[in-house]
Amino acid sequence: MNYYQETTLTTSKSKINSFGIITPSYAPDFQRCQLLCHSIDKFLSPSVNHYIIVDQKDLLLFRQLETANRQVITKESILPWWIKRLPTHKNLWLSFKTLPVRGWLIQQIIKIAVAQQIKEEISVFVDSDVVFVRPFNLNNFIKNNQVRLFRETVGNEVQKNIQYKWHKAASRLLALPDVDDKIPDYIGQIVTWKKSHAIQLCNYLEQIWSKSWVEILANSWHCSEYTLYGIFVDRILKEQSEHYYDSQIISHDYWEPVFLSESQLENFIQQIKPEQIAIMISAKAKISPQSYQPIIEKNFSLTTT
Repeated sequence: MNYYQETTLTTSKSKINSFGIITPSYAPDFQRCQLLCHSIDKFLSPSVNHYIIVDQKDLLLFRQLETANRQVITKESILPWWIKRLPTHKNLWLSFKTLPVRGWLIQQIIKIAVAQQIKEEISVFVDSDVVFVRPFNLNNFIKNNQVRLFRETVGNEVQKNIQYKWHKAASRLLALPDVDDKIPDYIGQIVTWKKSHAIQLCNYLEQIWSKSWVEILANSWHCSEYTLYGIFVDRILKEQSEHYYDSQIISHDYWEPVFLSESQLENFIQQIKPEQIAIMISAKAKISPQSYQPIIEKNFSLTTT
């Protein structure tokens, strides 16, 4: 089945409390994704559909995780016909309409596409190196019929230089005259979007550039899907966005590509704040899930047997 299609779907307010979790993953992160799946089933309510997006070659491996509420979809089934994987290059895709597309950009295109295609109105993006550790009702993301959008107004000082490039690219794509000099940060774990706005965003891009939104993004060297959506909500939709801004960090994250010992892991995990519902240990740190799973199970009653 090809999940990519031109669409003008509309949604109603009655769908505002329908959630779909979207997780891109790949074979080296299978055990991390498996732990994420278990934690979703253990801690999240109400029951939620979970969409795992993988390469075609990883499909059989990840199908072990499928349940009545969990579906594995291939990138190849989502992308348009004119984007094909290059078997000789790990992170490069052949495009018949643009220059070759980097794997990092393909993942962003995939997220935007899936957010438009799932039946649920609210997309919840959760990476496979995240583990939920506390009970959480997804309806807490809704206040006064508005959906949470992570936004740190003053931006991320550590990431401001790289994020400036993403803001500049988003402003160009959206035909905005300038870049917000505060460089607000829209990037985090457990990010929520509205399906109707993902559709509006892509329609808006196509109206400006007279090309398909996939082709537009495939031609963009610097691009962040979260930044693009956030600026679209912030500066185009404005008061019509049906989003409320929240700068609270709800996941306890370890981003460094540096290995941690067992005692360091224990110390990190125990530093979680009361309002945080998940832990993320970046796969770039090359820490096996078997190293931190027992610590998480001990501290948060996340049993996997």
